[in-house]
Amino acid sequence: MKAKRLGRGLEALIPDEPDGMVSSPGSMAEVDVLNIRSNPFQPRKEFDADGLNELKQSILANGVIQPITVRPVDGGYELIAGERRLRAVRELGYAVIPAYVVDVRSEDQMLEMALVENIQREDLNPIELAKAYKQLLTEYSLTHEEVAQKVGKDRATVTNFVRLLKLPQKIQNSLSQGEITMGHAKCFMSIVSPDAQLRLWKKALSQGWSVRKLEALVREEEPNNIKTDSGSVPVSPHIRELEDRIRAVAATQVHIRRGARGGKIEIYYYSDEDLDRLVDLFENMK
Repeated sequence: MKAKRLGRGLEALIPDEPDGMVSSPGSMAEVDVLNIRSNPFQPRKEFDADGLNELKQSILANGVIQPITVRPVDGGYELIAGERRLRAVRELGYAVIPAYVVDVRSEDQMLEMALVENIQREDLNPIELAKAYKQLLTEYSLTHEEVAQKVGKDRATVTNFVRLLKLPQKIQNSLSQGEITMGHAKCFMSIVSPDAQLRLWKKALSQGWSVRKLEALVREEEPNNIKTDSGSVPVSPHIRELEDRIRAVAATQVHIRRGARGGKIEIYYYSDEDLDRLVDLFENMK
C-alpha cells in the first residue's frame, strides 16, 4: 500500500531521504512519524477533539503548512514543537511530516523553545498560557519584561495571565474548559476573598452571566472586597457615585483608582467595535 504523502507545495521543496536517515541539525526534511518521540516538556495539557478534527481536514485539503520542530536524539528525533500537527498526521495515516531539525543540546533550551513556540502560536487555553509564562519566569529567573520580549507580547499581558494562577483551582479549571472567558476571570481576580470569588463564579456559571453583568454584581455585592493597586481598600460612596456617572455616559464598566497623589480612571471595552464606539464618544465631546 502506497504511503500517504503531504501537500505538493512543501513536498516539492523537501528532498526525500533514505528510510531511517537522520537529517543534520539546521535543515528541513520529511521525517518518519514513527521515528519521533513526544516532547516531555509539552506545555499543552489538553487537546480539543473538534480542533484536532478541523486541523486534520485542513491538512487533507492543504497539506502541513507549518512544519513541526524536532531535534536529533538517539538515531531518531524528539519533538520540540508541533504536537497537534504530529497527532493529526498520525491519525490520518501519513508516513512522514515536514520538520525543522534543530541543534538543541540541553533540556533547558528545549523547554524554552517549546514554551515560546506554543505561546506565539496562540492556541493554548488561558491557563496553559499562564503556566507557560510561569515556567519561563521560574525556570530561567526571567522578569516579566524579559518574558514579554521573548514571546512578542507586552509586559501587562504576561502579568495578567500569570495572575490567573492565583484563582481557586475550580475557577482555573472552568476557564481552561471554556465555561467562562478571560473577561469573567478578570472580574474574579479583582476580588480579594477566594470564598467570594467561588461564590460569584458559581452564580455566574449557573445563570450564564455576561462579563458586564458579573462586573456590575461584583461592584454591588462586594464593594468592600475589591482589590486596588495598594491592596484591599473599601471604595467610598463618593467614588462609587463618580464611577456610576462616568459609566452612564460611557455605557461600559468604569473603575476609579485613587492613589496618594491623584489616580487613574479605567474604562473597559470588550471588542474592537466597542473600542471604536468609545473613541467616537470621546471625540464628539470636544
